[in-house]
Amino acid sequence: MAFQGPLRLAALALALSAFAGNGLAEESDKPLGVVELFTSQGCNSCPPADAFFAELAAKENIIALAYHVDYWDYLGWQDTLSRKENTERQYDYMRAFGSRSVYTPQAVINGRSHVNGASRKEVDGTLARLQKTGEGMRVAIKVSRTSDRVMIDTGDAGSGPTDAHVVIVYFNAPQTIDIAKGENGGRSMTYWNAVSGIQTAGMWHGKAQRYELPMTEISKKGGCAVLLQSVGKDGTPGPILGAAFIRKP
Repeated sequence: MAFQGPLRLAALALALSAFAGNGLAEESDKPLGVVELFTSQGCNSCPPADAFFAELAAKENIIALAYHVDYWDYLGWQDTLSRKENTERQYDYMRAFGSRSVYTPQAVINGRSHVNGASRKEVDGTLARLQKTGEGMRVAIKVSRTSDRVMIDTGDAGSGPTDAHVVIVYFNAPQTIDIAKGENGGRSMTYWNAVSGIQTAGMWHGKAQRYELPMTEISKKGGCAVLLQSVGKDGTPGPILGAAFIRKP
């Protein structure tokens, strides 16, 4: 389902483990890849992608994040999980990819490529291809915590881009929504890892570095992930070099 114009131009095991932890935790994540799904409760093409996304969210080697957008709300149902910032992130990717429009369901893989989010073959194939060509998660990220803080330790760059943003992506616990109107009226859908906020925690310059966040900030969210993402000179999002979930106590 494509959207054009200025605004017209313009899970299970892992997902559950994101909401439960065990004491002092330390883990090193170098997953297969990051899948960012742009979706909408008001898009009749999205339910198959949302169902497939739930499977991705259950995989231990995938960082799966769902961005609900708001530009289909005019069709008769206001997406209860949509955020203007999610739509803005998709438009930023549109500019980064040199595309002329946005669409749902769109899956952005590792910040490098985009495919139909409902196509298992395209998503799995792109993840495998990027891994094979060295465009997967090449920077290890280790997350540990104490009672009052979370420590994020990033590895060395090796070869390739050496500047990136440390991006914290907050998401909701799984929610079942009864959609009363619009193109999906009458459906009851469960949505996983719906993004509720994004913040930049710092800059990474290719060397091992530690970043700290207050545990109080993490604990009040449904769950969160950390992305090490390069950014273009125009501010558009670029390749994701590393990623990990930050698990709650």
